[in-house]
Amino acid sequence: MKSLFLLLASCCLLLSGCAGYTLGAQKPAHLRHITKIAVPTFENLTLEPRLASLVTNAVIKQLQNHGSYQIVSKSEAEAVLQGKVANINRTQFRSDLNNVLRSSQLQATLSCLFTITDASGKVLHSGAASADSYIILEANLQLSETQLFEDAAQRLANNLADQISEGW
Repeated sequence: MKSLFLLLASCCLLLSGCAGYTLGAQKPAHLRHITKIAVPTFENLTLEPRLASLVTNAVIKQLQNHGSYQIVSKSEAEAVLQGKVANINRTQFRSDLNNVLRSSQLQATLSCLFTITDASGKVLHSGAASADSYIILEANLQLSETQLFEDAAQRLANNLADQISEGW
């Protein structure tokens, strides 16, 4: 009798463990009806060339990976995601052992503002996303900085895609 009670209690606990969970995307409630979205090239408010296209491409890839929205042209879209690369802040993360003025690692913080509007121009969602990235400086400083920006753009795109694809 006691073992039957324990068996029933354990079955109840196991079956109630997944209550409330569902499979698939959980978009925010105010974006639930949007399935097709257009992503034009972000506006670049920084002095860093080609940063807007780098961030835009990263955002498109992340949205495709999430699968919550189909990326289409503006003429076919139910909503448009417009963004502005607002700021990029480079700081020294670590210095050289022999010379504290010489950087051995850099940190970059990339931030952007974005809005999602429907076909009539009504703002459905607005927000901001940012990301940090670190890199060890190599002999070729331009290549190191390019890799730093690429990583920061990927992280920022992931944060942005999470905001509009996940309901939390």
